Amino acid sequence: MKFSIGGPLKLAFRPWVEGLRNIPAEGPAILASNHLSFSDSFFLPAVLDRKVTFIAKAEYFTTPGVKGRMTAAFFKGVGQLPVDRSGGRGAGEAAVRSGIDVVERGELFGIYPEGTRSPDGRLYRGKPGGLARVALATGAPVIPVAMIDTEKIQPPGKVMPKLMRPGIRIGEPLDFSRYSGMEHDRFVLRAVTDEVMYEIMKLSGQEYVDIYATAAKRQIAEAAKAQKQAQKEAQKEAHKDAQKDAQKEADRAREAGDQERADKEQTGS
Repeated sequence: MKFSIGGPLKLAFRPWVEGLRNIPAEGPAILASNHLSFSDSFFLPAVLDRKVTFIAKAEYFTTPGVKGRMTAAFFKGVGQLPVDRSGGRGAGEAAVRSGIDVVERGELFGIYPEGTRSPDGRLYRGKPGGLARVALATGAPVIPVAMIDTEKIQPPGKVMPKLMRPGIRIGEPLDFSRYSGMEHDRFVLRAVTDEVMYEIMKLSGQEYVDIYATAAKRQIAEAAKAQKQAQKEAQKEAHKDAQKDAQKEADRAREAGDQERADKEQTGS
């Protein structure tokens, strides 16, 4: 299915690619990419001759009904690996184990160190877990990858993609064998992750933000909620002011009417 999807994708969007020579013709490697769009997991495999296995939410594979079965078949066909990410630390361990299994089979394992899509096109701090632990446990080289402009093709929340050319830059492999056997040292995991994120930043040209993307999304959601609440309060105040103005106009009209009647009574007398 990779080839049946990859062909139409390349024909329709004509993605440009730099650094294909850095992908080994055989043997294991970890492709660590920035994450701008849902479509990233489709464009990268489409331009490679080898299969890339990414981790995907288990919900994509377990949704009931015809649509659910079609979605599951699609994700399996493009090399997505189901992992239940609802169980906290256990979910993280499952993801790491799955990545190690892929690499130990001599295949390409794709991972997004940010952990989620960027909410605003900037590059966020990498999470020191899956990427570094798989790399140190297997000794496989880490190849930094930068997806370019994919967020413009299919922004979050949009179903229909926009036809335009995305780009993919593939950097030179990074060797972390000097940290072999240290996959449980949190300082080493942080150092490995930061080094990879630095290379991705150079390839992508993105502005780097030293917080996690999940935290940024939470801040954006809270800001949007606060703005919405402020708008509601402003509307309430505006409504109150309008009511006050209307009451003043009514009072003035009543007073004018009373004065007019008084004037008539005085004239009539």
